[in-house]
Amino acid sequence: MIEYIVKRDGRKEAFDDYKIYDAMHSAYIASGSRDKKLTRWVVNRVVETLESRCGDSLPTVEMTQDVVEESLIKAGYVHTAKAYILYRDKRTHERERQSALMKTIHDITFQDAKDNDLKRENANINSDSSMGMMLKFGSETSKSFFLNSIAREDVSRAHRDGYIPIHDMDFAAIGTTTCTQIPIDKLFTRGFSTGNGYLREPQSINTAAALTAIIIQSNQNEQHGGQSIPLFDYYLAPYVARSYAKRICEVASILKPETDAAGLRKKLRAIYDEKGTLLGEKDSVFALLEELSIDKKTAEYIVGRAAALIKKDTYQAMEGLIHNLNTLSSRAGAQVPFSSINFGTDTTEEGRMVTENLLLATEAGMGYGETPIFPVSIFKVKSGINLNEGDPNHDLFRLACRCSAKRLFPNFSFIDAPFNLSFYKEGMPETEVGYMGCRTRVLADVNGDQVTPGRGNLSFTSINLPRLAIEADGDIDRFYESLDSYMELVVRQLLDRFVFQCKKRMKNFPFMIGQATWNHAEELVADDTLESVLKHGTLSIGFIGLAEALVALIGRHHGESAEAQALGLEIVRRMRAFCDAKTKEYSLNFTLLATPAEGLSGRFIRIDKKRFGEIKGVTDRDYYTNSFHVPVYYQISPFKKIDTEAPYHELTNAGHISYVEVDGDPLQNLEAFEAIIRHMAKKGIGYGSINHPVDRDPVCGYVGIINDVCPRCGRKEGEPLSPEKYAELKEIYHLK
Repeated sequence: MIEYIVKRDGRKEAFDDYKIYDAMHSAYIASGSRDKKLTRWVVNRVVETLESRCGDSLPTVEMTQDVVEESLIKAGYVHTAKAYILYRDKRTHERERQSALMKTIHDITFQDAKDNDLKRENANINSDSSMGMMLKFGSETSKSFFLNSIAREDVSRAHRDGYIPIHDMDFAAIGTTTCTQIPIDKLFTRGFSTGNGYLREPQSINTAAALTAIIIQSNQNEQHGGQSIPLFDYYLAPYVARSYAKRICEVASILKPETDAAGLRKKLRAIYDEKGTLLGEKDSVFALLEELSIDKKTAEYIVGRAAALIKKDTYQAMEGLIHNLNTLSSRAGAQVPFSSINFGTDTTEEGRMVTENLLLATEAGMGYGETPIFPVSIFKVKSGINLNEGDPNHDLFRLACRCSAKRLFPNFSFIDAPFNLSFYKEGMPETEVGYMGCRTRVLADVNGDQVTPGRGNLSFTSINLPRLAIEADGDIDRFYESLDSYMELVVRQLLDRFVFQCKKRMKNFPFMIGQATWNHAEELVADDTLESVLKHGTLSIGFIGLAEALVALIGRHHGESAEAQALGLEIVRRMRAFCDAKTKEYSLNFTLLATPAEGLSGRFIRIDKKRFGEIKGVTDRDYYTNSFHVPVYYQISPFKKIDTEAPYHELTNAGHISYVEVDGDPLQNLEAFEAIIRHMAKKGIGYGSINHPVDRDPVCGYVGIINDVCPRCGRKEGEPLSPEKYAELKEIYHLK
């Protein structure tokens, strides 16, 4: 009699032949048989065989399953044996899957982020923190569930094999969307709820800035991507005017206590409502003060003092916003919200004051001089508004260049790029392009108005172009055949994900949909599904490694030869035409994305290097090049790089960015910095950024280019400060 059996992990367990019976009975049913007596007869043969073979030793699970297969085949039940083998393979696959998941969780638990790719894939999460680790546990479990229980088999296989990455796959099983261009003006004017209380419309610029951070944080909790404000200066301008009116009333009440402050404030707000500016309507303000029997000299003092106070108020509001967005946490406290703001085109005095003080606060930095990472600020460049001498906001454009030369931000978007300008309607700011800091763009809508606010990306999946190019072995037709096949696969996957997202209900997103950060969401009630809202979002096909794909196909990338550039544009045009055709076919916004590669390029190249070996110019580095970018290791002038990459911006309507690297301190040559931005505008770049080295003195906190001696404290690297100098700096800069 067999008393025990040895499990796969080495544990002994009581032998129970009913478990053999149960597995075989399932196999009989799968093969079309219903004979329970036959099942019991074969089980008895299995037990007899095990007793004969094992002697004094114990049978193992694997041995038992082998004997079951052998017994079925010897007895002539081939179809049943095949069903049992398939059943066994399925269980083996499930065990391996669970084992892989447990290995992943083990690595998250016991490895630091610097040694674990999974813990580094989202730089916005501190995966070494307790809550960050908890998020990663959930993330990896969700990914496993999605790949093995939700996604189609061919999609899961393509992801595992490295042909495609399904971005934010951990959230695919939840049904969240990627990002939103939040129309905070709507939330401000009607008030909003975070679920813990109702917040009324702000009455000052300080409150408006604070509520902006709360909105971004709340929306981040319900999406897997980032949050952007598309018209930051326009949205905040009314609250500069309200604070200005408040300051006028305060100063007037001090100088003339009998002033009806409430009545005066109401009349000042009426001026703003009629004229669209209060700071720019000094004559109207003076006339109003004259009606209150305030003499001209006193009125001038009131207006001047209020103007000085409101400038300080606005700076403090912007400073507070920056500090909040770099310190507030979302998603169980483990992540700072990925936030972006677009600004620079509001020419009212209030809007200009928002832009100016946002730039000044960014330039000043955080508490100890740190460069603020969030919000990713994006200055919108437009000829006639700010680009050229004589434009009303040209001074702000120059300030933006100076700030970016010091702090790396703002980045620059270009409304006059043909593919952005085609949507632009003067006097309708909502038709101005808005970008997410990472690059995502949304404007065209096959189902509605061509606007930016209140819309966003639903999901995106990318294609590993170098893999397809390597497999094509120089055959362009074979490459295109493979590319078309994987684009079709990605469309099926995006549609599956879209259908799943649309089945979600308003109550699943109490802030994003419940407070109507998406257009048309205000028309829904708690149990309504989301088709009518999400159809205005975008579904995007991305790509990575165009440069390496070109090298694999013809031996050179697009920065090296005109032939490669022509082929690169042909490939990306083909992808864009495919997306446009799918937009017409499904009446959904299929778009092409120049994928940010930071989180996946390392994984791709490791898989491909293992499979194909080290191929010069293709798999011989630790990463694939970001989307259509010229490789960073290739020496090329900033202007030539812009010339090469610009044509791809028009084709990648889901989003794009071009980076230019410069050496030295750009603050010492702002004319050259501006020249690069102007060249971007001239060549049709949609969204661009200039990267440059930034140093920070760890003692005094100076941020900028430090050569041999720190410009602030005069300290050389490795040297201590004298007690006298340290005391002086501590007094000035509030050092630790």
